[in-house]
Amino acid sequence: MTRSQPRRARGTVGHANSALNLRLVLATFGLVVMAVFAVLAFAANIAWLGVVCALLAVVAVVDLVVIQRRRAARRREEPGVRHSLFE
Repeated sequence: MTRSQPRRARGTVGHANSALNLRLVLATFGLVVMAVFAVLAFAANIAWLGVVCALLAVVAVVDLVVIQRRRAARRREEPGVRHSLFE
């Protein structure tokens, strides 16, 4: 088992468990959108919605950290290999 995949995962380096680059793009999009919605909700005095959006933005940040760690592990295992958005 490689270190870039979680334990007991069905994926391998050849067939990844998830498309890390695509997850990176989607998590970044989610972070930006939720941060903007949180600011707009707080500006409109809808505190509960702002808190929910801020929590979802924090989840996106955690996801970005996990994705970057897995991409770094994959880069160490396969030096010099370029991956497309869907790999």
